[in-house]
Amino acid sequence: MIVKVCGMTRPEDVEFCDALGIDLLGFIFHVPSPRNVASGWVATQKPRHGLKTGVFVRQGVDEIDRIAREAGLDLLQLHGGHTPEQCRALGPERVIKALWPKRYATIELLLADMELFAPVCRAILLDSGTSGGGHGTSLDPAELRQLKCPHPWYLAGGLGPHNLETMKTTGAVGFDLNSGVESAPGIKDHEKVRRSVNILRGKP
Repeated sequence: MIVKVCGMTRPEDVEFCDALGIDLLGFIFHVPSPRNVASGWVATQKPRHGLKTGVFVRQGVDEIDRIAREAGLDLLQLHGGHTPEQCRALGPERVIKALWPKRYATIELLLADMELFAPVCRAILLDSGTSGGGHGTSLDPAELRQLKCPHPWYLAGGLGPHNLETMKTTGAVGFDLNSGVESAPGIKDHEKVRRSVNILRGKP
């Protein structure tokens, strides 16, 4: 079970999540987002456990690679409709590729794209909405349970202690938490984060 907390903007949230054993710490590099951060600040964050994961929307391969070096990123999450060729160029071992199930007319068409990207990424992220991220809404768990994709896939979109008991039955091996564990955009609610982790990891 992989747990990611995205939209980090404060060092105290990075420290808390890292101490809690969060696997992936997400930093958003997308200027329109209220959670947008600078690569220089991300470089100063030195988690001991969590992998620093950059979230990109509009940038191309060269810019993503430059920011990754500047910020000291471990993984790259691509939310901008990037192609398999771009994923391969950035390194399949460090790419998490976002797809949006609501774009697809059938579950079979979604699965076909998941299989297309499987060789060029370490995991696929299924997000709500039809582009970008941070929508704060959730996908239909019943539809997700129909997916039979052998490649690891993560789930994002409005996840928190209010719905994780249900959403963890979907077959996802990772869960990307953001707005559902916040008190305001970019401000993590530590109790919500803790409760979410306990639900996902089966702790009382």
